[in-house]
Amino acid sequence: MAEPGGICISGTVYEHIKNKLTLWNEYMGEHAVKNIVEPIRVYRIGMGPGTAASKERKATVSGIRGWKRAALALVVVLILGAAGVLFWRFYLRPPLPEDVASVAKMAFPLPDKPSIAVLPFVNMSGDAEQEYFADGMTEDLITDLSKISDLFVIARSSTFTYKGKPVKIQQVGEELGVRYVLEGSIRKADNKIRINAQLIEATTGHHLWAERYDGELKDVFSLQDRIIKMIVAALAIKLTLGEQQAVARKKTDNIAAYDAFLQGREYIFRLTPEDLARAIPYFEKAIQLDPEYWQAYAALAQTYSDGSWMGLLKSLGMSWIEARAKALQYLQMAMKNPTSLAHQVASSMFLFKRQYEDAIAEAERAIAVDPNDPGAHLMMADALIMADRPAEALGFLKKARRLDPNLPGVYLFVEGMARFCLGQLEETVTLIERALTYNPEVRPLAAPLIAAYAHLGRKQEARTVLQNFLKNWPFSPIPANLRNLMYGFPIKNPKVADRLASGLVMAGMPGGTSGYLKISDQNRLTGNEIKMLLFGRTMIGFEPFTEEQFWVDRTKDGKATLRSLLGSDTGKSWVEGDILTDQWDLFMEGVKLSGYVFRNPDGTPKKKDEYLRLDDFGFISFSPVDSAQQ
Repeated sequence: MAEPGGICISGTVYEHIKNKLTLWNEYMGEHAVKNIVEPIRVYRIGMGPGTAASKERKATVSGIRGWKRAALALVVVLILGAAGVLFWRFYLRPPLPEDVASVAKMAFPLPDKPSIAVLPFVNMSGDAEQEYFADGMTEDLITDLSKISDLFVIARSSTFTYKGKPVKIQQVGEELGVRYVLEGSIRKADNKIRINAQLIEATTGHHLWAERYDGELKDVFSLQDRIIKMIVAALAIKLTLGEQQAVARKKTDNIAAYDAFLQGREYIFRLTPEDLARAIPYFEKAIQLDPEYWQAYAALAQTYSDGSWMGLLKSLGMSWIEARAKALQYLQMAMKNPTSLAHQVASSMFLFKRQYEDAIAEAERAIAVDPNDPGAHLMMADALIMADRPAEALGFLKKARRLDPNLPGVYLFVEGMARFCLGQLEETVTLIERALTYNPEVRPLAAPLIAAYAHLGRKQEARTVLQNFLKNWPFSPIPANLRNLMYGFPIKNPKVADRLASGLVMAGMPGGTSGYLKISDQNRLTGNEIKMLLFGRTMIGFEPFTEEQFWVDRTKDGKATLRSLLGSDTGKSWVEGDILTDQWDLFMEGVKLSGYVFRNPDGTPKKKDEYLRLDDFGFISFSPVDSAQQ
């Protein structure tokens, strides 16, 4: 752009120095510059008679003489030189080979849409206690970008493997298989916040833009929005109306609630039982400060739901039913304005009630809300596997792993479960053995590996893994037996369920195959059958896992009375479709409990287990009797 010996500067530099110059300048219009999205204003500067450019124009200098003029000229040269160096370094300098990600060396093929990884923003506050805030801001940027269907966004759990490590953009691009990388820093002090961010094209090494955002802490949400809009503009992405609304939707207007939520989420990501329990008060504080903080309700629902399944009841200080009740209460609040996470928790709860189509529908909604959330794709894969559609699940599993390539253990296990359902036992063993080497924390899900060993004749290996499994029974204080374990594998296909149960029994799992829940569609009651069986009669049943007896009296019109050793309650019951629903006046503050009812082919009137009901708390075995027979 500049002639030999001349200097050109951008409009931004010109605005800073125009009143400090006695040199002539010429506006050259707007010009497109490599690696900058929008055209920039360009000015040509004359530096005196010694330059080739000055041969056409004379610089007019007045006012300052002698050393003052020389000093000013030196300052101008330094300013222009520094600006030029920075401009050249970030936008015009040809990148060095080691700064460029090689497409040929990428661990995964580049997606057919713009792809981006958001690295953990560096905490520049000088206070390690503020680390959660920088991490939370990064997580929110990832979440907002993930809602854009024309963008491929790597998940948090993969990008955060680079946290605190010196890493090159080229390395990130090649290891994660992305074209663009966003990095930055956050400085939070009192009520002020400063965010520095830069978007880099890994395959060229050039900066697409670099910006600094200063503002009040209360403006943090608008600052996030500005960064998202800059990325969208830089990558020339067009948002649908729904995506525009989703990205613009504020999570909360209460900065204190937001701060509490970020602290809670920081504990969740530490993945220990103790930290899971520590997260809960922060999420609860968030909804106390903002009763419409739907994201916090979803986080609480997930925390209690996961806690009930992952052997964390002791850390939570509550029983299975108490944890499930909390999960259900918070989920019903979260579903008033559902996030992808809320749909995922709902899908999981439907799945354990054997409501397969509902589980799949909720997983579809989770993906629609956040197409780049690997958890949503993983939930869909899980639902399809259990719904006897394992081959379809593999595509969703592949997408989840591509979005989150640095968390292989979970995906290997789920694929192992899919292969088990397909009858591919050798592949099951290979995949789950690999899963355990990557992520030992998936060991509680080793049941299909044990069964596969047993069916393949590798009995000693099956027994060894089972003994270790029982020794570290992950669902304590729930009793360790086949019936309780099989509840955690809601397999629709009876043949596949028998394959899992018989393999576990061969390995030495307590409880014979006749003792597990043999649930199938052919044994499911219709709505009319439920009404005839239970309304106007008494249901004598046993609580899930604890085997404590209880009684439910229902009138013909649905008035219900619950009696147990712990007390009594009143409420109402009704049937909608083929679903039985109870709502109690005191228990769980009126939250609805619903689920299917099945015949138990191994049940007897004497054992009071002729039927099984699956609801949000688990399974209930029961028999109905006429009220006079109690």
